[in-house]
Amino acid sequence: MQISTLAAPHFARRVSLLGSENAFKIAPLIREIEQRGERVIKCHVGEPDFPLPGHIAHEVKRQIDLGMTHYGDPQGLESLRATVARDVGASRGIKITPDRVVIFPGAKPPIGMAQHIYCDPGDEVIYPSPGFPIYESFTRYLGAVPVPMHLHHENGFTCGAAELAPLISERTRLIYLNFPSNPTGGVATREQLEELADVILRRAPDDVRVYSDEVYERILFDGAQHHSIASIPGMEERTIIVSGVSKTYAWTGGRVGWAILPTVEEAQAFLNLNINYLSCVSGYNQLGAKLAIESPESEPEIQAMVAEFQRRRDVVVERLNSIPGVTCPTPKGAFYLFPDIAGVCDRVGAVEAWNRLPRSAREASSPSTLFQRFLLFVHHVATLDRRSFGAIGHEGKHYLRISIATGLEDLMEATFRIALAADDPEGFRNFVERKTP
Repeated sequence: MQISTLAAPHFARRVSLLGSENAFKIAPLIREIEQRGERVIKCHVGEPDFPLPGHIAHEVKRQIDLGMTHYGDPQGLESLRATVARDVGASRGIKITPDRVVIFPGAKPPIGMAQHIYCDPGDEVIYPSPGFPIYESFTRYLGAVPVPMHLHHENGFTCGAAELAPLISERTRLIYLNFPSNPTGGVATREQLEELADVILRRAPDDVRVYSDEVYERILFDGAQHHSIASIPGMEERTIIVSGVSKTYAWTGGRVGWAILPTVEEAQAFLNLNINYLSCVSGYNQLGAKLAIESPESEPEIQAMVAEFQRRRDVVVERLNSIPGVTCPTPKGAFYLFPDIAGVCDRVGAVEAWNRLPRSAREASSPSTLFQRFLLFVHHVATLDRRSFGAIGHEGKHYLRISIATGLEDLMEATFRIALAADDPEGFRNFVERKTP
């Protein structure tokens, strides 16, 4: 009897260039720990821990009962596009028509689609670092050149002309902005956006597009206000505005997002990619999103969620800053903290341990990666490291992202465990010796 052996699959070279979100990649590690009977406090996922408001859930079920379960317009239902156009236009002070709106399964697909549509190999993409990892991930995958715009906690992880101007060249095709920011919670002022707009209008090629990721637009603290660069004179015709239901309505599973394109021609290009990749978004969820935007019942739900996030933020920032070696800025938006743990990395020996790793292991990690893994495997707190939010130029930057989208009691326990880990050099040393060659 002849036994056949399957050859290893041939993968296109570009597959190895595509990154991912580590928030999803560490889920199997968490399950592995939980299967041993340990409880992991999950501070790694960017998902509000609030239920979908009842009036929205009721509308989704009603639309299913009405039969909205079949193919729909691949650009998005016209009624939802009209609602998005009115709502986004009114809040940004611009006029938007429904034919410039495209609906996607969440706010993530247009990130990569934008590079498909606007970038040829060798074109340059500017994006914030630290920033949402998919911005950087897609550039090399599609043959474009990643150009990170490094943000600093001294400036509240925002940016202005000084950060952007040196990066623009004649090969620039896309500039990603994200305020409020994932992973830092940074919120740009109108003055900063005016600075950025001035640089773009004076120095960038005329066909450059600004991708303004505004999905955290409603999650703001301390009276901060959301401003869109599309509202700055001269920028509407250059800006792609992107948002969705995941964060505002605690509806990550609904998978409804939208992009407002500068022109109808560009909207049609995104529509064509929708047809090729996705077909359409479920009609019942689109109509649930329409109600979510329009209903007066939504606003109190949003305000209650944001107030609770701010309460958690205040408690956890104070507790983190009481840990020697940790410096945690107070974010103005989103639901993340981004503490500097350089002092901790020094104290537990993470920098020395990382320096001793083989070159290949160093290139795939950082001192904060080692501490993040120590937190997970030994102290059972799931966080994400700085490298997860932009690998290019991350060296020497020691941060963690901590999601406060979990209950306050768990967050208090998490900070207690982080403090224990930060004062446990012997435990860290034993962990590294077990986990590394």
